[in-house]
Amino acid sequence: MPMFQPLKRDGLVGFEGGGDGQVLDLDTAVKDGLLGGVNGGGGVVDEKIDLKTMIKELDLQDIPSVFICPISLEPMQDPVTLCTGQTYERSNIHKWFSLGHLTCPTTMQELWDDAVTPNRTLHHLIYTWFSQKYVLMKKRSEDVQGRAIEVLGTLKKAKGQARVHALSELKQIVVAHLMARKTVVEEGGVSVISSLLGPFTSHAVGSEVVAILVSLDLDSDSKSGLIQPAKVSLIVDMLNDGSNETKVNCVRLIRGLVEEKGFRPELVSSHSLLVGLIRLVKDKRHRNGVSPALGLLKPISAHKQVRSLMVRVGAVPQLVDILPSLDPDCLESALFVLDALCSDMEGRVAVKDSANTIPYTVKVLMRVTESCTNYALSILWSVCKLAPEECSPLAVEVGLAAKLLLVIQSGCDPALKQRSAELLKLCSLHYSDTMFISKCKLTRTIQ
Repeated sequence: MPMFQPLKRDGLVGFEGGGDGQVLDLDTAVKDGLLGGVNGGGGVVDEKIDLKTMIKELDLQDIPSVFICPISLEPMQDPVTLCTGQTYERSNIHKWFSLGHLTCPTTMQELWDDAVTPNRTLHHLIYTWFSQKYVLMKKRSEDVQGRAIEVLGTLKKAKGQARVHALSELKQIVVAHLMARKTVVEEGGVSVISSLLGPFTSHAVGSEVVAILVSLDLDSDSKSGLIQPAKVSLIVDMLNDGSNETKVNCVRLIRGLVEEKGFRPELVSSHSLLVGLIRLVKDKRHRNGVSPALGLLKPISAHKQVRSLMVRVGAVPQLVDILPSLDPDCLESALFVLDALCSDMEGRVAVKDSANTIPYTVKVLMRVTESCTNYALSILWSVCKLAPEECSPLAVEVGLAAKLLLVIQSGCDPALKQRSAELLKLCSLHYSDTMFISKCKLTRTIQ
């Protein structure tokens, strides 16, 4: 019976790389660049550092395929070799055997010996590769942490253009490095940075400050310090006059503040804020602002004074008109806001008076998500209940009756089915039985 013989090269036991038939040893691997990304002289961490810990903290994507277990597709921590020459993670191959398999998972050869041999050469190579990466990561982390602290010190005394340069450098550091973000927070940097926002702050400084703040994990005290009329007013000004990147950052920062318990609705009951958000939603050149803007409109639409102001600034028809162009998540947010506006009489009237409300919301039914259908149905119920003789026939003509029958027959939420049945009954009051049945043809829905 044939026996597995370890492959040798220059006196070292070899291993097969991921089933590609390539025999490797440590010297060859280093020479051929398998330990790529490390400039040869990188140190190796203390053996006390667990390989599993390094793999988890590094979270690398570009890992040599020879280090990957063919079963789990994860880096191996305890590689063992079968009699076929294929190498696997020990726990994975044992699980394979426990399922009753007596074959090699990669080649499907029947095994003549189910013993596994620790592949120490490969383990050493894996450990060396990850440890060198780990040393570099730690060194870079220490470097950026130190630099972040230095820049924070500079900000405390810098003026004019020097302050802008310091903020710009700090922004680049915190955006790129998680450890730098933690360091800024731990060193009290949030209060230093936030203090730069005020009624006389230039937009050049303000835009950098906002970009840094949205990158940080702000605690409740930090957010409370930002919930001041002068600071919020400056952020709103930059939302209207800044670059696209600044506008998006301003929206995200305000969104984080709105979620704070001490936030007062009057801070967002601003004509300028709503105009800026609607502009972002409608901006066809920069679509990256649509989701953040709608994401902010959702929570602030919970306040009556904000809803009233939204109606007065003409937000309703503009939100309705963009519905067909939105992706599912944004569409759900827009419908949520329109449904919230329908909770007030002036909002319901504005939604009803928008020419495209009925055709666009009918089209949404059973087309996207159940949540979208729910909001659309609620909007249609509000406008049809408000003006049944005007709205119900129009809704039926664009296919509402057929859509409602689909909802009723679907497996959706019972409350949604009940609301559909009530709306269907409301719409039927304006037709004879024969005429209404003809309006319920599914061909209208399909079209």
